[in-house]
Amino acid sequence: MTGKKRNKSTVRGLCAVLLFAGLSGCADWQANLETLWGAPVLAEEPEAVAAGPATPEALDTTTPQEREAAVTSASSGAALGMTVASLGSPAEPGFWLKTALVQAETPGSVTEPLSGRAVSVMLIPIEGPPTSGSRLSLAAMRVLGVPLTDLIEVEVRRGG
Repeated sequence: MTGKKRNKSTVRGLCAVLLFAGLSGCADWQANLETLWGAPVLAEEPEAVAAGPATPEALDTTTPQEREAAVTSASSGAALGMTVASLGSPAEPGFWLKTALVQAETPGSVTEPLSGRAVSVMLIPIEGPPTSGSRLSLAAMRVLGVPLTDLIEVEVRRGG
């Protein structure tokens, strides 16, 4: 019984190593397997993992002055409509909303109706029907005070 269990786990381990190694040919699989088999798959921890996950505060490169300047009145600008927004790429700095509600890049604002908080953003067009979802910058979501993992409904205005 133990022999069968050992064989199954050995086969599973072998399959995992082969998959991880990404071996496309069979000619040198044995040499690669011998190299990987005795050593840990990751000899050293990648820096990003060792440092821990980045916080929203660390990823948001806007200054307190920029965040304060981005706060706007909820009623300014021409209403374009409502959209459901998710967090856009945290690697892209600034205050922006990528949305199908505009056809050209233009200044605007986004209001979160539940709190009434509003933020000035650059409206950036994306393809799709006006009812498709939008992506909101990390900095804008932080100013609105909404959870970064939520889908939020926002009112979009041009100008402001």
